[in-house]
Amino acid sequence: MECTMDESPHKGPGPESTPDPLSAGFTWRTVLVALAVGLGALLIFYQVQGPGAVSQIPYSEFKGRVTRGEVSRVVLSEGQLVALPTDEALARERDVREDEGFERWQAHRPAEDQELLPLLEAAQVVVEVAPRSGCGEGGYLWIWVLAAVMIFVFWSFMIRRMQMLNAPGPGNNSPVMSFGKSRARVYAEEGTGVTFDDVAGVEEAKEELREIISFLREPSRFTRLGGKVPKGVLLVGPPGTGKTLLARAVAGEAEVPFFNLSGSDFVEMFVGVGAARVRDLFQQAQESAPCIIFVDELDAIGKARGAAGYQSNEEREQTLNALLVEMDGFDPRSGVIIIAATNRPEVLDPALLRSGRFDRQVVVDRPDKKGRRRILEVHARKVVMDPEVDLDVVAAQTPGFVGADLANIVNEAALLAARKNKSQVELEDFQASIERVMAGLERKSRRLSEKESRIVAYHEAGHAIVAGAMADADPVHKISIVSRGIGALGYTLQVPLEDRYLVTRSELHDRICMLLGGRAAEHIVFGDVSSGAANDLQRVTDIARRMVSEYGMGQAIGNLSYGEDSSPFLKQMGVGARGYSDQTAQKIDAEVQRIVENLYGRTLDVLNKNVDLLHEMADTLQEQEVLEGADLNALMERVHPAEAVSGLGEGANGRASAP
Repeated sequence: MECTMDESPHKGPGPESTPDPLSAGFTWRTVLVALAVGLGALLIFYQVQGPGAVSQIPYSEFKGRVTRGEVSRVVLSEGQLVALPTDEALARERDVREDEGFERWQAHRPAEDQELLPLLEAAQVVVEVAPRSGCGEGGYLWIWVLAAVMIFVFWSFMIRRMQMLNAPGPGNNSPVMSFGKSRARVYAEEGTGVTFDDVAGVEEAKEELREIISFLREPSRFTRLGGKVPKGVLLVGPPGTGKTLLARAVAGEAEVPFFNLSGSDFVEMFVGVGAARVRDLFQQAQESAPCIIFVDELDAIGKARGAAGYQSNEEREQTLNALLVEMDGFDPRSGVIIIAATNRPEVLDPALLRSGRFDRQVVVDRPDKKGRRRILEVHARKVVMDPEVDLDVVAAQTPGFVGADLANIVNEAALLAARKNKSQVELEDFQASIERVMAGLERKSRRLSEKESRIVAYHEAGHAIVAGAMADADPVHKISIVSRGIGALGYTLQVPLEDRYLVTRSELHDRICMLLGGRAAEHIVFGDVSSGAANDLQRVTDIARRMVSEYGMGQAIGNLSYGEDSSPFLKQMGVGARGYSDQTAQKIDAEVQRIVENLYGRTLDVLNKNVDLLHEMADTLQEQEVLEGADLNALMERVHPAEAVSGLGEGANGRASAP
């Protein structure tokens, strides 16, 4: 719960490492001794007051024994009396019973009986009156006091143990219940061990952040003309693009203290803890200025506050308010810069993004081909590679991959080469690693029946032939009917020739046709379809719906967008309302169905023209299980191209040929 600091190895423990004597006093031995004393006292009490010492008798029998002269003394108290028998009566009791007999009789005393005292005086019984107790009917207050003491000792011990477990080191003498301390991990100068040489593929973001380093090193250079140092920098980008690594590199280059924590570190089960930790964090940062505060996953505490009470969270909103106040309150000349990272900027509160708080937003996007090449070079520094390995080829085969994916590919390639007892990592290991990351682990143990293997072979051959026939489809790199991952019984790997940031309508049409190629091949050859196209149909539906509702590529809707983000205000309030009417929804559904049906007809036409090649490719797949390289290229060169069509998917409604 407290701020932890990674100290340099040369620093000794110092005087602050002396343990707290109060904490040292509460040990297991102390607690066990206290519990033993308490249990012993309870045992003694029950031994004295137990059923072997007092015999409960009816009041009438008690009066009879008094009359017979068997009672020598009576102690009267509130609501009851205790009688001591005479020696003769006690001897008779011991003769009757096998044990030592009862040394006292006890009976409840009725308050309305006025004949008791005269009866006792007539029998010459010694009468004693017990003093009135103010501790309840039994007068055993000391038992409750002992129990309270035991509970206090145990509670104190547990609190001390919690404090010692949460303490970062021997120098922590913070008071009990110090939940409001910041949990940031502090790295001293050069403590991150990361520089810009360790970051690749995000050159624009690095250039933006180099200026932040100049602010920290030479603030007077920018303030002498009246300028203000930016208070906050927000790193925005998909997961795995290197936002955290960039922030650590900034601290390593600037050689200033680096406070590293996550947005979830502010939130606890106790109300008000998050706000207290925010205040404590900024206080520590100002004492260590110039420094950098890095908050990862800012959306954990920075989500937009709900309107009209929807999606409200009192603790999170208090934490966010404290963060907003602290960012406004500290002096920009103090040299404290906040860097935050998130992959969900759309959910952040607008008050966080205004000028004066997070002044700059740096986009850390997916790398292009050159960026992927540089990232691979960084991660391959310590890998023994074959000199003939061309990382440009690997970068070309990994479009859309982020830095974390590329690091995983390099590591998987090294592991695969080591598994085969190779002396160096070869290009085929990288290609196998790419397939493993994209399609999952190869599962040769999953053996398909002859019928299922034939269906899968025709399914994948249909994908490949349709992809080869379409002018705007990505080229096919590999076909396999070996099971991979959880549910993939086969796959067709396509590798784009270049990175794409826009997609045209014809390209989307060709992509839908390629996805429908497997289902169409099953229809043509077997006259039936299987469940193997479930994932293909999901992707087809998603593409077609986006074409109509978001991209304005449908005839019925036209140049309008009815995407899910059309009403951000309602989405922020959590109201699941659409931004269009039921009639528009029916038009969208009908247009999506029309496009898919027309493109399915076009796919059937392509496969009917290449039906002989379809049978040959499927037979080859069943024999070899994998098609790639020269064998695949020889087959793909024989594919008859599809005829060009115009319009929004108005292809001919082709019919399936007989099996």
